[in-house]
This record gives sequence, C-alpha cells and structure tokens, in this order.
Amino acid sequence: MKNPFSFLKVAPHAKPITDAAEVQRLYKHYRVRVLYSMIIGYAVYYFVRANFSIAMPALLKDMGYTKTDLGLVLTLFSVVYGFGKFANGVLADRANSRYLMAIGLFCAGVVNFFFGLSSGVTTFAILWLLNAWFQSYGMPASVRLLTHWYSPTELGTKWGLQSTAHQIGSAGIMILAGSVLIPHFGWRGAFYIPAFIAIACSFFLVNRLRDTPQSIGLPPIEEHRGETHITDPNEDQANSFKEIFLKYILKNKFVWLVAFANVFVYVVRIGIRDWAPTFLVETRGSSIASAGFKTAGFELAGMIGAIGAGWISDKVFKGRRGPMAAVSMFLLMIAVIMLWMAPNNNPYLDACILICAGILVYGPQLLVPVAAADFASKKAASTATGITGMFGYVGSALSGLGTGLIVDRWGWNGGFLFFTIAAGIGTALFALMWKKRAPQLEKYHNSK
Repeated sequence: MKNPFSFLKVAPHAKPITDAAEVQRLYKHYRVRVLYSMIIGYAVYYFVRANFSIAMPALLKDMGYTKTDLGLVLTLFSVVYGFGKFANGVLADRANSRYLMAIGLFCAGVVNFFFGLSSGVTTFAILWLLNAWFQSYGMPASVRLLTHWYSPTELGTKWGLQSTAHQIGSAGIMILAGSVLIPHFGWRGAFYIPAFIAIACSFFLVNRLRDTPQSIGLPPIEEHRGETHITDPNEDQANSFKEIFLKYILKNKFVWLVAFANVFVYVVRIGIRDWAPTFLVETRGSSIASAGFKTAGFELAGMIGAIGAGWISDKVFKGRRGPMAAVSMFLLMIAVIMLWMAPNNNPYLDACILICAGILVYGPQLLVPVAAADFASKKAASTATGITGMFGYVGSALSGLGTGLIVDRWGWNGGFLFFTIAAGIGTALFALMWKKRAPQLEKYHNSK
C-alpha cells in the first residue's frame, strides 16, 4: 500500500536539463519565484501569530484577565514553538519544504479560527499551544529552501530579503487588526479573518514553491554559480541524524554561542513586539489603533535592519556575522533606555524610538540563523537553525511570562530594566564571535 505521506519526503531529482541557456533561464525564474513565495507565505504565518499581541489590550479589558494570565499564554506558545523549531528543523532537513511550509500555515489558520470561537484562558492556552507547533513548520522549511536555492556567498543578503516577511506580516496584522478588525468586529475578528487568509495562502505555497533545484532538473546552486570548490561534495548525501548532530552541531561551539546569544535577542524583540501596544495604551495614552501603528513602525523598520545587516555582513565583513550583530545589540540597548525614559505625551518620539529599535533588533535576529547555517553547513542547516530558534524562544518565553510578572509587581520600570540587561548580555556574546566566519567562506575569501 502506498504511503499517503510520501509527498512529504525530500523531492526526488528530476532528469537533468542539459541546455545551458534553459538552465540559466529557469534558475533566474525560480530563484525569484521561491523568494517572493517564501516572503508572502511567512508574512501570513505572522498574521496568525502576532494577532494575539494587538488583541491583548482588548482581551485584558473585555475578558478581565491579568497580564500574568496572557503572559503565561505567550510563554507556553514560546516553549512549544521553540521545541518545535528544533524538532521540525531536524524534520525539514529530510522533508519536502514545499509541502511542510504549506501544511503548517493551513493548520495554523484552522487553529486561529477556533481560537476566535473560544473564551476561557485554559482553552486559549491549549489552542495557542497547537498554533505554536504548526507555526514551527515555517522557518525550518524556509531555511531548507534558502540554503538550496542560494549559495553561501549570497546567503546573508538573500536571507535578509526573506526575513522581511517577519516585518511585513507583523506590521500588516498590527494595522489590519488595530485599525479595522478589532474596532469593527471586536478582538475575535483579529483571529477569524487572518485564519481564512492563512488557509488560502497555504494553497498558494503549494503552487509556487519547489523543494530544491535538482527536483526540477537543475544543477545544485554551487555548481550553477561556479563555487563548488568551497563546498563539501558529499553535502547532499543522506546521513543519520546522530552523525549529523555529532559532527555538525554538538561539537560546533559557534552554533551554541549564537544559540545562547539568541535568547537575549528574543527577550528584547518579543518583549517590544508583544508588550509595546499594552505599554503605550497604559502609560502614554495611546489608543489601540495608534499603538498598533507605532508597533507596525517597529516591525516595518526591521526590514531595513534585516536587509542591511545581511548585506553588510556579506559585503563589508566578508561573511563575519559577529561584528554587525554586536554593534546592533549595543545600540539597541541604548534605544530601549530611551523608550523607557522618554517623556509622556510625545507620540512622535515614541514612534521614532520604536523605529530605531526595530532596525537594530532585526539585524541580530536575522544574523543568528544565518551564522548557524554558515557554521553547520547545508546538510545540517535546518537542524542548526532549529536549535538557535529553540534557544530564541527560551528568550521569548522569559519575555512573555517574565515581563507579565515583572510589570505586575514592579511596574514598567522593572520591565524595561529586564530588556536593557538582556540587550547588554547579547552584545557581549556576539562580540565573542567577532572574527569568526564559516569554513566555506574562509575558503572562498582566501582563494580570491
């Protein structure tokens, strides 16, 4: 009997295309197509994830919950999502990323629809745990697509473009939910409408994405770009999980260094994204719509930070990710202090500081998985980025419940002190990898 899940296996290699002009044409077409499809698809993942953040002020008011209640839901999401990024990172290295990404988005949409029908905190928590698991399909699938369709010498730049999906999705749902859905349909509308968008987009991904170049008869990307001298010729051959984990992950201290650094990136990033709307409504007199626009500014500005950090690390630092990440985290610490100390009744200043914070936090947020993929090689890229993602969502978990507990007990001063310390620790950890870059990039730049 045929396995009904055989479509999830890595796509088989198609008959190689021998016409050089046709190879060039198809590569140009599919590299653009895969990239814009990933951006759209992962942006919609955020429609059914970040909607919880903008709905929180209305949930607090309408349902009578405490910040600790909702912070617990955020933390549970982060724990499951972080573990899921690791588990599904291992899966993604052996799966068809085209279908993996689409299935995760479809299921996340279904869960969001039922979340909109619910009311109790326990039900919220259970459904958001399910959402976390399905959300964790998105990034590992994207990593596999990125590392197979783009070579190591361009990975930072292309990854920076793909990562704009974070900001497009978060900003889009902040504006849509804050300005239209919640004012007209209540907080439940912030879950129903994005759910239908996500389900529709999952079919778009199946139509647009392709697992690897070889699955449509194209040569590997390094061969196409004339960079086979910097890669392991056996990199695409199957290995056991144990062998890959021991060789490329467990004994690689730099994978673990960027993983630990990611804890503190996520404390600040998720802290601002999830709690800024509530902070602005409670302390700065913002409406939900105004807070949504300001937080959207934080997210949209992150596109500049992600693209800029990827390009600078590729072109200026020649594949070294540490310098850009360390400088960005240091400046982020200053931005957090400025937002903390800013005077009341100055909404434009709040917006400007949040824009700066967005630029600064999304640079390191991008460079962590790029560095992990660099250090672990294409064979274990999804597994390595899954581990860094898992550590990142330890930070997210700390930021969710931790911020809720701290603010409930010590006010927003305690919350901002928490974010400031996290940014300082992140700066120090990234500085430890200042001179390090991937072995294949060392070969490339030493051969020039």
